[in-house]
Amino acid sequence: MSVVDNQAERQIGFLLRSLPLLRLFQNWHISTTIVATNDSGRIVQRGEGTTMKETPQEYIQRMLGYTGGGENPAKVQAATAKKLTKLIKGVPAAKLKKRPAPEKWSVQEIVAHLADTEIVGSWRIRAILGAPGTPIQAFDQDAWVTATHYAKRDPRQAVEQFRVLREANLALYKSLTPEQWKHHGMHSERGEETVEHIVRMFAGHDLNHIAQIEKILAPKKAK
Repeated sequence: MSVVDNQAERQIGFLLRSLPLLRLFQNWHISTTIVATNDSGRIVQRGEGTTMKETPQEYIQRMLGYTGGGENPAKVQAATAKKLTKLIKGVPAAKLKKRPAPEKWSVQEIVAHLADTEIVGSWRIRAILGAPGTPIQAFDQDAWVTATHYAKRDPRQAVEQFRVLREANLALYKSLTPEQWKHHGMHSERGEETVEHIVRMFAGHDLNHIAQIEKILAPKKAK
């Protein structure tokens, strides 16, 4: 096992030991290419000079829309770690750390968010499988950016953490019975969510953030 693997495993162990703190999560925030927002979704422009928060239903439809063409969500999820590795390969650290705008996350912060969100998904699905109908508490993703120092996280280690957790979740999906896919929890903002729904939502979440990273790292067009 490489030094990076050892470091990633130690960090993952620490994060997983902290899972009881999930009970404290409130107001899950979802970052998009527009601004960082809460669990209801992104901030959208609604008329001149005004903005409105995307509703939970609008957010759900937007995430599900990423796999609306019939894509297998498990296959989408299986491809994400390699895509992330490829996207950040050879990119200078300064570019990964730079925010495209003060209110938007950097690539480094997005990757750290994906790694931490995979912990959340791991817990939620297992909680539902163990106790169908269980409450699913939201969490404040923007608070995590500051409180867990995303700006100091090594993006390549974050991708490795994401990869290890994602592989464990993909293995779990393969073991589930048809009945277990239908087990649900009650999200504090979005209502009833089955395991099947959560897996599809996370696939859309992956694609949303990959597109965001691609946009940030895209070569600037000459004026």
